[in-house]
Amino acid sequence: MASIFSRIVAGEIPSYKIAEDENYYAFLDINPVAPGHTLVIPKREEDYIFDLSDEELAGLMVFAKRVAAAIKAAIPCVKVGITVLGLEVPHAHVHLVPMQKETDMNFFRQKLTLPAEEMQEICNKITEQFK
Repeated sequence: MASIFSRIVAGEIPSYKIAEDENYYAFLDINPVAPGHTLVIPKREEDYIFDLSDEELAGLMVFAKRVAAAIKAAIPCVKVGITVLGLEVPHAHVHLVPMQKETDMNFFRQKLTLPAEEMQEICNKITEQFK
């Protein structure tokens, strides 16, 4: 059975899509730790990020760099943090989080619940900056 992320890529589950190309897909996390928290995934389903080929891993990071630049241009922040964690979804992914301070990367605090209109507005702002 395909992971929830593969189902998002296939369009079976809606997402706040930031960007995609033939190999990678970026979308807002629906349970963000900060507004603009984005997930970047390879379209090819692979559970463990370090099981990706060297080419896929390098491509994922280059694509994530472009997404991070769009986040930084759209969301006021000092930096965009990156982390790899999460055992819930068996699909490799990186989290990109706009940061004002290092504690903005605390994934153990309560997640935000943002209204759909705000999520769409954030998505549009970031997407407009993606190059």
